[in-house]
Amino acid sequence: MNKRKITGLLSLGLVSGLVLAACGNKTEATDNSSIETVDTNDYSIVMVTDSGGVDDGSFNQSAWEGMIEWGEETNGLEGENYAYIASNEDSEYIPNLNQAIMNDFDIVFGVGFKLKQSMIEIAGDNPEQQFVITDDSIEGFDNVASVIFKDNEIAFLSGVSAALSTETGKVGFIAGQESEVLDRFEAGFLAGVYAADPTVEVQVEYVGSFADTSKARQIAAGMYSTGIDVIYQGAGDAGNGVFSEARDRMNANPDEKIWIIGSDRDQTEEGNYDNGNLTLTSTIKGLGAAIKSVAHATMEGNFPGGKVTQLGLKEDAIYMTRGNLSEEVWTAVEEYKEQIISGDIVVPTNPDKVTAPE
Repeated sequence: MNKRKITGLLSLGLVSGLVLAACGNKTEATDNSSIETVDTNDYSIVMVTDSGGVDDGSFNQSAWEGMIEWGEETNGLEGENYAYIASNEDSEYIPNLNQAIMNDFDIVFGVGFKLKQSMIEIAGDNPEQQFVITDDSIEGFDNVASVIFKDNEIAFLSGVSAALSTETGKVGFIAGQESEVLDRFEAGFLAGVYAADPTVEVQVEYVGSFADTSKARQIAAGMYSTGIDVIYQGAGDAGNGVFSEARDRMNANPDEKIWIIGSDRDQTEEGNYDNGNLTLTSTIKGLGAAIKSVAHATMEGNFPGGKVTQLGLKEDAIYMTRGNLSEEVWTAVEEYKEQIISGDIVVPTNPDKVTAPE
């Protein structure tokens, strides 16, 4: 294959890492070295991550895996070029978006609500560039498509799972950074717990970051110490701290049965400890599938610019793993799922409106 040199990607002196891949192979850029990528003539896509990193085992990684699949599916066609630009802190969003534009990627994906304001600024200055924001919406720009997931619906099912699986009657939710997205998670989780068993106690804590694994671990330790035996983690990369705490506890005392509900991708592997697995289930967001769908549609001339696409259980865009759920709990989850899809249950999005029944 012919190769072209891409230069200038590191000329801004950023700390952020850039990876370009073709057919699933990744080449990391470091220092001031140039980057090679396969030249497939016409089409390429790139994602700019939030500060969680592309290997967070959660949201960003799910998006990147979708891009890899897109590259494999379009192998031999005009569309093998795909890349990510990892942000280490919020101040890098605008420079990283500019990097993507400067190197002529056809679609620039902003992965996560934290990129919204930066993308609004950049999109307004670059009306010919096509952008996609995930987990939030940007309206009034024909060059920006928005993809939002109904996280409250899948979080409801995680709440049902937690309430019906706890043996102590106490469950917890550890979230990353406060936002409308995490509001949906929290509201859905609370509603699901109370629907399944209104006597279950729920504790909610925010890390204040998607990257602070130490603080997330500290919060998890506190929860487990108070008798909470099921934690739903929605903290991105920080959620790895929750898993670390749980694994260490189970290795030290296998009789103290505790569980974690994973989020955004199947986190079964993260739950492996010496003598078993502590991932009760995982709520999965089809972010990778959404990225593939938008990329394929745009290649065919159908970029959904100016539109906000909302995806939920009805669209099969979010789902749960069976994991370690008992047959009885899994049956209940499936029943609640059908009630949400039919509209018999409308899951709230504002946690302030959800209270335990009297």
